[in-house]
Amino acid sequence: MDNTGLALAEIATNWREYQAGMVRALTPLSPEQLALRPAPDMWSVGTIASHIVAVRVGWFHGWMGAGPAELDALADWDDEPEPHSAADIVSNLTLTWSLVQSGLSLWTAEDLEKSYNSPYRKDRPARTGKWIVWHVIEHDIHHGGEISLLLGMNGVPTMDV
Repeated sequence: MDNTGLALAEIATNWREYQAGMVRALTPLSPEQLALRPAPDMWSVGTIASHIVAVRVGWFHGWMGAGPAELDALADWDDEPEPHSAADIVSNLTLTWSLVQSGLSLWTAEDLEKSYNSPYRKDRPARTGKWIVWHVIEHDIHHGGEISLLLGMNGVPTMDV
């Protein structure tokens, strides 16, 4: 295994633990807990989690072409009217995690250096595979932190990572 493969394996291990923490925190949530939001005009826990699903699909499937065509339906999952159930959210987090995990185990240094163009808007700059991987990691961490903060502020068990 080259250094790229070793680095991706380490990333996959740590990201998998973060994913597991999100799943553990979201699995038992009631519709009322999924509807928690910091202010009336801000996203709820459920919408934030749905957004994580949609962004993984958008970048890894849409931009990089990973995964089956059935994932297309999830690219706008965060635009659908609420509420998604905790079971649906966890199911789609798990499904998109398999997309992430597969990519991290298969992508080569060449794949990560390759530039990918937006399938959505032609005015967006091309991005390298390594930029996309980092962007999705930091996106998961950012929004996972929001979920954890919202749950904790409301006395609900948070992500234990």
